[in-house]
Amino acid sequence: QVQLVESGGGLVQAGGSLRLSCAASGRTFSAHTMGWFRQAPGKEREFITGIHWSGRTTYSSDSVKGRFTISRDNNKNTVYLQMNSLKPEDTAVYYCAAQRYYSSSSVATESEYDYWGQGTQVTVSS
Repeated sequence: QVQLVESGGGLVQAGGSLRLSCAASGRTFSAHTMGWFRQAPGKEREFITGIHWSGRTTYSSDSVKGRFTISRDNNKNTVYLQMNSLKPEDTAVYYCAAQRYYSSSSVATESEYDYWGQGTQVTVSS
């Protein structure tokens, strides 16, 4: 079982930056593919970016490429999402998720994630 706790959300002006953190419990963090998702009001949850347990990274859409960066620190059992040049359309609840141990599943497929955090709100004002 992996428990995930996100932090770092808040209110920021357009053009600003935030860094989200997701702390994971347990001793097997380095063996889990991690992902970040978001859900805006009235919309379905969408994949943003993920990092494979082997260290490869995957980005979802052109809307976040070049602005959002995922990274992980296996020594701290933590995955990060650095968000720069934020836009009002980035406003959403952001979720951290983990796949099962040494998963070979697609990084970008929501249904392949077994563990989820509670989410953290990010609001970008114009």
